[in-house]
Amino acid sequence: MIPNSCTSLLTMYSDGMKDFPQAVKTISRAMSSPGLIADLEGSIKNDDDMDNLTSVSRRRIIIVANFLPLHSLKDQQTGKWCFSWDEDSILLQLKDGLSSETEVIYVGSLKVDVDLSEQEEIAQRLLDDYNCVPTFLPSDLLNKFYHGFCKKQLWPLFHYMLPICLNKGELFDRSLFQAYVSANRIFADKVMEVINSDDDYVWVHDYHLMLLPTFLRKRLNRIKLGFFLHSPFPSSEIYRTLPVREDVLRGLLNSDLIGFHTFDYARHFLSCCSRMLGLNYESKRGHIGIEYGGRTVGIKILPVGVHIGRLQSLLSLPATISKVQEIEQKFKGKKLLVGADDMDIFKGISLKLLALEILLKRNTDLRGKLVLVQIVNPERSSGKDVEDAKSEALSLVERINLRFGNQGYNPVVLIDHAIPFHEKIAYYVAAECCIVNAVRDGMNLVPYEYIVSRQGTKEMDILRDVVNGSARTSALIVSEFVGCSPSLSGAFRVNPWSVEDVADALYHAIDMNESERQLRHEKHYRYVSSHHVAYWARSFSQDLERACKDHYNRRCWGVGLGLSFRVVSLSPSFRKLSVDHVVSSYNRTTGRAIFLDYDGTLMSETSIVKDPSTEIISVLKTLCIDPRNSVFIVSGRGRASLAKWFSSCEALGIAAEHGYFIRWNASSNWESSPVVVDPEWKKIAEPVMKLYTETTDGSSIEVKESALVWHYQYADHDFGSCQAKELLDHLESVLANEPVVVKSGNQIVEVKPQGVSKGLVVEKLLRTLINEGKSPDFLMCIGDDRSDEDMFESINSTASSSLFPAIPEVFACTVGQKPSKAKYFVNDTMEVLKLLQGIADSSNLRNKNIKRQV
Repeated sequence: MIPNSCTSLLTMYSDGMKDFPQAVKTISRAMSSPGLIADLEGSIKNDDDMDNLTSVSRRRIIIVANFLPLHSLKDQQTGKWCFSWDEDSILLQLKDGLSSETEVIYVGSLKVDVDLSEQEEIAQRLLDDYNCVPTFLPSDLLNKFYHGFCKKQLWPLFHYMLPICLNKGELFDRSLFQAYVSANRIFADKVMEVINSDDDYVWVHDYHLMLLPTFLRKRLNRIKLGFFLHSPFPSSEIYRTLPVREDVLRGLLNSDLIGFHTFDYARHFLSCCSRMLGLNYESKRGHIGIEYGGRTVGIKILPVGVHIGRLQSLLSLPATISKVQEIEQKFKGKKLLVGADDMDIFKGISLKLLALEILLKRNTDLRGKLVLVQIVNPERSSGKDVEDAKSEALSLVERINLRFGNQGYNPVVLIDHAIPFHEKIAYYVAAECCIVNAVRDGMNLVPYEYIVSRQGTKEMDILRDVVNGSARTSALIVSEFVGCSPSLSGAFRVNPWSVEDVADALYHAIDMNESERQLRHEKHYRYVSSHHVAYWARSFSQDLERACKDHYNRRCWGVGLGLSFRVVSLSPSFRKLSVDHVVSSYNRTTGRAIFLDYDGTLMSETSIVKDPSTEIISVLKTLCIDPRNSVFIVSGRGRASLAKWFSSCEALGIAAEHGYFIRWNASSNWESSPVVVDPEWKKIAEPVMKLYTETTDGSSIEVKESALVWHYQYADHDFGSCQAKELLDHLESVLANEPVVVKSGNQIVEVKPQGVSKGLVVEKLLRTLINEGKSPDFLMCIGDDRSDEDMFESINSTASSSLFPAIPEVFACTVGQKPSKAKYFVNDTMEVLKLLQGIADSSNLRNKNIKRQV
């Protein structure tokens, strides 16, 4: 059964999930906040069970990934399972970057099938012996989740491969996505079994688990959660083709910190958040953050490194040294190149071989002297694409060897079977040059491993008769589409699609003199040896701790259904404004002042028709009829349109153009701001705005009597934002000596006179009411935009000043759950109308009662 705590999350994707059996039940744990964790059936442990639970005193971090860092082997004779750590796993190596007092727990799947009858025993054994919690996915679910959605849809998409026709790539399959959702939910169940402290951190790894943060955030609103993506993140033009694009983005944004290998990957993610979710991001003191529901989601850009100690220990093994000597003897007198890649369509093996073919064709002197050893790792996925890539590579190897080889010499040596890791690094040691030619790759640590291998060790130097302290050399050719490329400034960076350029790079790498080889190697080794896997893990964990430091200083609550769930995290004093609360206060008071913004408050920003509805007019009329009320529309719009729209509300006050013009009611004249500004500034500002309008499709200029506004609501989101920032700087520069201010708002840039703001006009209106003997004891102010924050600040400070004979009740309310100077919020314009209708009905009822008494 599906636990009650995540039923709503799965509502929209429930079809087809019930066929997947649940993972085996293991020991439940407890956490100190917010309460007990239920077991898989939803039951709560009793008091006796609680007495047996031990508290955790030291810091813990839960590492969650698709696979556990374990080797698993079942003895066919005895039937017993044997487990051991996978020393080459990054998940295991990252422990070196954490404090020695930090307890690390791993959650993930085993790479082998375990019979259902053995799962409970194995799970307990792994927990006791390795601090590992296995997620036993049913075979059908595993196939659809990992081999289906992950490998056939997400992985190709993230590597820029689209199913542009029916026979090229896999079209989106909803059932595979349902399996992805279900698998992520099972991973969440396992995390919830072991998380048991306010201080526990969770670090999720890679694209297999991008929905996991949503599941965990729903269970624990204040969970301390980081995510690192080890694959590329594609540009928005590619990513937007994913039918469930928003669900995945929101899943990642439910983390506190999201990590990427390169700035390119992070930039693509930020662009997707901006274009598809309308989110803004900015950099503060070197840290990039996205504002999401009152939470700031951090963005971390740092490539992972290699474990230097692990590589050095392998290099010092007698088996490794013996293999190096064997390779050097076998290829004595030849220039050895090495490549090590997975066999898939993105690693560029065929392009690499074509470049080698061109090199040998152009340079006859290299024939017989140059050998490329191409190591092919075992395939991690299957399908026609993999078979085609393998067939193409084998064909090219055969062609090159037939054309340029001879008896006893082949220019290409293809190792297409699994070899031990120590043999692979032996080839790195012996090779003068390493080439990584992938057309798209997440990080690729082969160049780092090659650099460390070429540095060698003392033990290896002694056995190979290398003079102690002698110069080390290396040469690297790296595709510019590989994640490690920006870090290796001494490498030959190539476009793998241009085989001629790759051939030229091969020639220059071979032809380099020793001093240049040494300088390039030293530069690379300094970087690789300082930016190792421990440095990466330590840096990420420190930033995660910083991102979570204010979790318990803010109020959190969940909003949204299904995979749109998110947590709003705001100030403890910030709460939703209820109709009952306002009406109760409204009925107790004798004088009320109500200030209402228009666009985004009474009228939705997305509405094409901007005229007020009959419902809005009716509510405002009812409020204005009550003699105890003073109601004002405070808007940035011009006075002509506002006067026309609200002509039937005779008692309604209007403050137009942020208060530059004021009218107390329909029968009174407009009052202009006492601020006198020479309109000559418009002659300077308008041509600048026109320039940006002409170059920004979808933008427009609104000319007001007191101000100029540049709108870019209908422009491309990223380009419009970029142009707005440039326009803001441009206008501030040219208007520096003019008595105006330049401000940015919700998809606008506005120039208006100094001394004019919604905050100042609200203060002026309140002073006038008090001076006329109409001091209000009920103040309400509702708005949604940045300019309305001035109103909130003004009404709060004015109400607490000595201006009022008695402190009034204040209801400063923003529309939307977001950081604000207001103390209350409502969700949208519909709730604003509901709120106003509630107090309007109260006024009607009171008026009827008065008439009956008369």
